[in-house]
Amino acid sequence: QVQFVESGGGLVQAGGSLRLSCAVSGITFRMYAVSWYRQAPGKQRDFVATISISQSTNYADSVKGRFSISRNNAQNTAYLQMNSLKPEDTAVYYCKIFNFPNWGQGTQVTVSS
Repeated sequence: QVQFVESGGGLVQAGGSLRLSCAVSGITFRMYAVSWYRQAPGKQRDFVATISISQSTNYADSVKGRFSISRNNAQNTAYLQMNSLKPEDTAVYYCKIFNFPNWGQGTQVTVSS
C-alpha cells in the first residue's frame, strides 16, 4: 500500500521560504505523477502543483512564479520549494498520487505577517 510522509513545514515570516518533502513508499514511484495539495483551516483541500513522470509541471494560479515542484525518483521523494511566502499560504500541505485514495498526515506551514 502506498504511503506518504510529508515534512519540512514550519513557521516562517512573510517573504520567507520553505522546502517541503514527500517520501513515498509502497509503489514504483517513477511511474506516477505526484501532486501537492493544501488545506487551510475551515476550507476545502485545494490543488497546488503537480509533476508528471516526464517532469512536466503545472501550478495553481495562486502559487505560479513562487512555488516549484520537483522529484527525485532515485529517492522516491517529491519536493515543493516555496518562495515569497504569504500569510494566505498558511495551510496543511499534503502530497498525493491520483491513482491511490489515501493521504499522508500532511505538514503544517504557517506564514506570519
